[in-house]
Amino acid sequence: MCGIVGYVGGQSALDVVVAGLKRLEYRGYDSAGVAVLSDGGIAAAKKAGKLVNLEKELVDRPLPGGSVGIGHTRWATHGGPTDANAHPHLDNAGRVAVVHNGIIENFAALREELAERGHALLSETDTETVAHLLAEEFSSAGDLAEAMRLVCRRLHGAFTLVAVHADQPDVVVGARRNSPLVVGVGEGENFLASDVSAFIAHTRSAIELGQDQVVELTRDGVTVTDFDGVPADVRAYHVDWDASAAEKGGYASFMLKEIAEQPKAVADTLLGRIDGAGRLTLDEVRIPGAVLREADKVVIVACGTAFHAGLIAKYAIEHWTRIPCEVELASEFRYRDPILNQRTLVIAISQSGETMDTLMALRHAREQGAKVLAVCNTNGSTIPRESDAVLYTHAGPEVAVASTKAFLTQLVACYLLALYLGQVRGTKWGDEIHAVVRDLARIGDDVERVLETMEPVRALARSLADKDTVLFLGRHVGYPVALEGALKLKELAYMHAEGFAAGELKHGPIALIEEDLPVVVVVPSPRGRSVLHDKIVSNIQEIRARGARTIVIAEEGDEAVVPYADHLVRIPATPTLLQPLVAAVPLQVFACELATARGNEVDQPRNLAKSVTVE
Repeated sequence: MCGIVGYVGGQSALDVVVAGLKRLEYRGYDSAGVAVLSDGGIAAAKKAGKLVNLEKELVDRPLPGGSVGIGHTRWATHGGPTDANAHPHLDNAGRVAVVHNGIIENFAALREELAERGHALLSETDTETVAHLLAEEFSSAGDLAEAMRLVCRRLHGAFTLVAVHADQPDVVVGARRNSPLVVGVGEGENFLASDVSAFIAHTRSAIELGQDQVVELTRDGVTVTDFDGVPADVRAYHVDWDASAAEKGGYASFMLKEIAEQPKAVADTLLGRIDGAGRLTLDEVRIPGAVLREADKVVIVACGTAFHAGLIAKYAIEHWTRIPCEVELASEFRYRDPILNQRTLVIAISQSGETMDTLMALRHAREQGAKVLAVCNTNGSTIPRESDAVLYTHAGPEVAVASTKAFLTQLVACYLLALYLGQVRGTKWGDEIHAVVRDLARIGDDVERVLETMEPVRALARSLADKDTVLFLGRHVGYPVALEGALKLKELAYMHAEGFAAGELKHGPIALIEEDLPVVVVVPSPRGRSVLHDKIVSNIQEIRARGARTIVIAEEGDEAVVPYADHLVRIPATPTLLQPLVAAVPLQVFACELATARGNEVDQPRNLAKSVTVE
């Protein structure tokens, strides 16, 4: 959830750390802070609010220079977003500084122990206990990495910790359990961060850190052990995008940039998926075909926008493979004692690969003997590493909290996976698979066409900025699209927004319809599934007769909806199952523009962070 940066090298640590925090502010913006080792001590500054508040503090009260430092942007869990609760946290002597992502579940007992031993804790956070524990262990061990190992063995919960000590001024130490931390390897300098974007301007060489590992950084080396001090094997990898990919590139917000990048992201996710023999090949899928042929159930686990991608994937998987497919909220999955076995394929969808609810769901699934395949955008993250197989999307960095291009590429990946299962199981002929892949290859151009016609949608959004509620309706794959449209409006505009299956309207939700209430309707194609189309046209008539203001998203050439649409948004005609790839785009633009008109920060909506790394 929080953003963490650590640096040791020859540059100004403060400059490197603050620049890294700017790239990580999407992970948390309740407060920010830095600590620099200088002149035999630790100089620290921290402020509640966004990073700009800290930057102003550093101008008014500059810190001394130094080449070793750590920094943090916070999404508050224990304790409110105040100066006192901001990270870094120091021990009473001011010799050790710690930043932390996650939750330490046994902090209350540890805090009580420390108080009994005379420690004065000044914040409401769980993190501060670690600073005091590290100070105690360092006094006897004389080594920060060993002190970290000793402390971590006492901690319960999910955490990433990064610390420095004034008595070991050339070292930064980190630890991770169930929370992201990655090493950046440079020339005469090394980095720690929650995300590679923090150090991508300096190096694209990275090292994955595994579960329950401690890393020690100096200018010239990186040492990784487990919590018991046993040297650990690590995997180095190269980041295939550069710093410019994480910049706004002239757009007013990262979200606008990422919406505009969707045609390329879709195309990149499709690259290299057909082999020389003309068969669909997913290089990252390492589950044997014999195992996939024996699967008798698919279960998709995900949260938020990824859950909506999973709901759409269900339609494709069942239609193309004839395997029963369930879609579960990862946060609820393991608490209902789901029925899983060796013939269950679990698909875990997560943009970051660090979503804690999804990670816990996949661990539960593997404990029950199920095979797990991850759909993920982040190379080397925890969920792909702990899965039996992974299908990477290639959306590139997504900085805005509200997901856009990650959603579309998750859909593409799920379609490819469904086709691959059909190929392996013999439920889809090669020419049928090629036809769908050709349709997918055209989707990037279709999305581009949609983006070129969005000015009326923006104008409509601005005109609705004073509304309190917007409802969304859909049928078939349009129902998850309606859910996603409502979620975007909640996230960004802070409005009451709900998505409904249009057929359920008469079973209760129609009571919400009143004069001039905006209702967005995602209309299925009149081609192929004309019964669904006719039914949703009837739904539009029902709500319009009761005074609703109808905003209709329909494919080009669909004239049946015209008499009943107060506002008509055209999208290119696509095969039914693929329509979400184009239908979701106007809803993204609509939410972004409406939130902007209401004066909201679209990249960093209140109370939200990009990666939810706590349960």
